[in-house]
Amino acid sequence: MTDESNLYTKLGREFASHESVDHSRDEYAYYDKLTDRIVSINASENFFSILKRGINGIYHSVSEAHMHRYLKEFDFRYNNRSGLGVEDDERAAKALKGVEGKRLTYDQPRQSAAH
Repeated sequence: MTDESNLYTKLGREFASHESVDHSRDEYAYYDKLTDRIVSINASENFFSILKRGINGIYHSVSEAHMHRYLKEFDFRYNNRSGLGVEDDERAAKALKGVEGKRLTYDQPRQSAAH
């Protein structure tokens, strides 16, 4: 599911089905009788809104090499937000549960030839 942008026309052909909403006609969701589902991109727009705010407001820039880590962090934030009934104490417990049994290790710093 996408919006009406022409960028998605070719991409849509790569999938079994492709539905879109037309924001220029004030269309944000509709019920598709053929597929028996609601066509909407609100959830993805909400997620990317949170991601963009986080990158611009916290990190300012991200490297492609670590993009998967940023996406994983914001996936956690999105799926454990207050709007879904997950409050600070439960969110912290879930985050700590995710690091249980894992160690963060670094290579030993290298000594420069000048030392």
